[in-house]
Amino acid sequence: MLLIHFHFLKNNFRVVVLLITGSLTFGVLTIINLLINGLSIGAVIKSALMRYTTFEIALLTLPHGIFEIPAIIIAGAAGFKIPYEIIRYLAGRKEQILTKEDIKEYLTLALISVILIVIAAFVEAYITPRIAEYFLSKGI
Repeated sequence: MLLIHFHFLKNNFRVVVLLITGSLTFGVLTIINLLINGLSIGAVIKSALMRYTTFEIALLTLPHGIFEIPAIIIAGAAGFKIPYEIIRYLAGRKEQILTKEDIKEYLTLALISVILIVIAAFVEAYITPRIAEYFLSKGI
């Protein structure tokens, strides 16, 4: 079971890191990763709807999705934070390109997204299967 936990963590952590480091590409990597992940999730759900009910899909996604989706959104926000501050500087709306507060906000967003993705991986590996098994075994 621990191996499964590591698999979920590794995959989701990679996504979060790519989103966060999108700042290095002025947000381009962040946009690309958000689009790819959004399209992938949509395709998986569409495919799953051919085989499972909406309730079954919800059982398999909502418990960890409660943490995973905000983690991805927050990581995306972190990926846009530095480019946003640079644009504000270039537009004359601030005096420094990056302040200590800007960097603190970026790191806070990054840390929150990493913490949420670790929680999501744990829930996905250990709690989601139990919840789904319980409800599906009851025929609900």
